[in-house]
Amino acid sequence: MRSTIVVWWVTAGFFYVMSTVYTIWNLLDPNHGYVEWTGTIGLLFIGLMSSMIAIYLRKTYRAQGGELPEDVLTADIDDGDPELGEFSPWSWWPIVLAGSGAIFMIGLAVGHFLLPVGLAVFVVAIVGWVYEYYRGHFAR
Repeated sequence: MRSTIVVWWVTAGFFYVMSTVYTIWNLLDPNHGYVEWTGTIGLLFIGLMSSMIAIYLRKTYRAQGGELPEDVLTADIDDGDPELGEFSPWSWWPIVLAGSGAIFMIGLAVGHFLLPVGLAVFVVAIVGWVYEYYRGHFAR
């Protein structure tokens, strides 16, 4: 995790430097001659967000009391937490759910008549995904 923290600090430093370079570049440009605030603030905020992630990871690293098994080079794959949840590799419902989100977003962009269609497909996909273990071949 220490290397990840270093990567986020390097990313933050890079964007802080690029924000300064961008501002100076705009000031020295003969066609511009003024600060272009959108890019300057955008680059500065990316640096701030990278710093925020680095601080969060540092606090998490200190709170966990040592290296995680995923970060130790000599660790086996079984040393980590084995239970990550139960997932159905054969399930088609996540694809239907993604399709409903796409229909809804297209409805926002193109025509509002697609919004209820996307919402209806979303409800069907959520119900199908939640109850897929209650019927059919994989019922328990």
